[in-house]
Amino acid sequence: MSSDIQYVDANGLRFAYLEDGRGPLVLLLHGFPDTAHSWDHARPRIAAKGYRAVSPWLRGYAPTALPERDTDIETLARDALELIEALGETTAVLVGHDWGAAAAYAAAALAPTRVSKLVTIGIPHPGAVQWTPSKVWGVRHFFAYKLPGAARRFSNNDFAALPVIYKRWSPLWSPPADELAPVREAFAEPASLDAAIGYYRQLRLRPQSFFRTPIEVPTIAFAGLDDPIVGPADFAGARRMFKADYIVEEMRGGHFMHREHPDEFATKLLAHL
Repeated sequence: MSSDIQYVDANGLRFAYLEDGRGPLVLLLHGFPDTAHSWDHARPRIAAKGYRAVSPWLRGYAPTALPERDTDIETLARDALELIEALGETTAVLVGHDWGAAAAYAAAALAPTRVSKLVTIGIPHPGAVQWTPSKVWGVRHFFAYKLPGAARRFSNNDFAALPVIYKRWSPLWSPPADELAPVREAFAEPASLDAAIGYYRQLRLRPQSFFRTPIEVPTIAFAGLDDPIVGPADFAGARRMFKADYIVEEMRGGHFMHREHPDEFATKLLAHL
């Protein structure tokens, strides 16, 4: 597994990334609170199957450069699409978790010819989510992070909020300290944490127009059987948003299933590549 950080310019920003392997591009997009190291287990296994696996730090996540303004989902999608080109490719398999999943859905809707396959983890298609009081309560941090001082509160007491978020969305997972170290390192720069929180300042629960366009790319959506917020039924209910093949892959774990059960996730993912 490569630990050497590389850099590339895309969509007006300098991105840091990790890379393993050679072959067709698989672009791995992390979420919050996470980093490119989210894929350290899966990336070399993808590479061993004959792919070029690249995991960037998303916009604003150190050591990727800081954006000039808060980031919206369309910008994240454009980042993914332009990263494909900047890495010397014309198409890629997009794999995304959390914010990375939202970016991947949007990228596939905006430029379906650039995405050969779509794999999303933990987030149903945003255009199909049926908001209930329990779901709104489960994502209450969406609203808390919009308030002034959210980044400062998140960093208090050595990022005490970090394990709280993991436990809320993956209640059966107790990550060891070294699992959280890369996130603490990225957010040690206050401006980086504020940039990550900026995604939430731009977030709207009403889906953008591109999320109302059915996706024409073959898609595999990973649903966690232990996710207390969204379950397999939510992913099954999103089927109407897909014109091409759409598979709901159920597995153990909550929202962070790919990190809770990395071997199981990698095996299931590789079966679809």
